Amino acid sequence: MNSLKGKMARMMTGRYGMDDLGKMMLYVSLGCMILSMFVRYGFVYILALALLAVCYIRMFSRNVAKRYQENQKYVQLRYKMTSKFANWKNNMASRKTHHIYKCPSCSQKVRVPKGKGRIEICCPKCAVKFVKKS
Repeated sequence: MNSLKGKMARMMTGRYGMDDLGKMMLYVSLGCMILSMFVRYGFVYILALALLAVCYIRMFSRNVAKRYQENQKYVQLRYKMTSKFANWKNNMASRKTHHIYKCPSCSQKVRVPKGKGRIEICCPKCAVKFVKKS
């Protein structure tokens, strides 16, 4: 068993290996293969095989810098999507207790508590004061 592990380690030396993009491609490929068992369209199975092939090509690639750049672009895109969803979720959670207004001069979002009547809001970014109903 140790000799097989050593051979695999020597074979992977200098190669890129698995990363977040590779894992996502592997999961999507697995999902497409499972979906292809229930759907009669052949392109779903071909898509699964193509994704799996690209995943293995990336994993065994020796161009580490290029694969790293690809992974960084994927991680940044994933962060943008998840942060937008998290912000939306936080806004929905606080909408019963707070209003969110935009500053008229710099468009900075300012959160103020509800039920305080007409209040003067001071923007924390540009210090412009504006009046809103809370």
